[in-house]
Amino acid sequence: VQLVESGGGLVQVGGSLRLSCAASGSGLKFYLMGWYRQAPGKQRESVADITNAVSPSYYLDSVKRRFTISRDNAKNTIYLQMNSLKPENAADYYCDARHCVSNHHTWGQGTQVTVSS
Repeated sequence: VQLVESGGGLVQVGGSLRLSCAASGSGLKFYLMGWYRQAPGKQRESVADITNAVSPSYYLDSVKRRFTISRDNAKNTIYLQMNSLKPENAADYYCDARHCVSNHHTWGQGTQVTVSS
């Protein structure tokens, strides 16, 4: 599996961004897809993930009701719609694919989100 993120950038506090992650490879239906982020000096944390049945299965508490993860299986793409962005949401965001049997993680290269106040 290969993952390519896009959509990061600079946004003002309260603004919105939509991240995209295009996946390629075989057996994509066997992967739980998600978004992680890592801010400078902090550990990488899970933000949201979604099953192959396009049901969101997890949101980080601090992003609930502001971020929405979605998945288009026909396009092999997942999205993260981020609204009402806050300075603490600034980080490098990584797309993740976790195999449902082996639990092996595959990461994208990351996309930077900067929130200016």
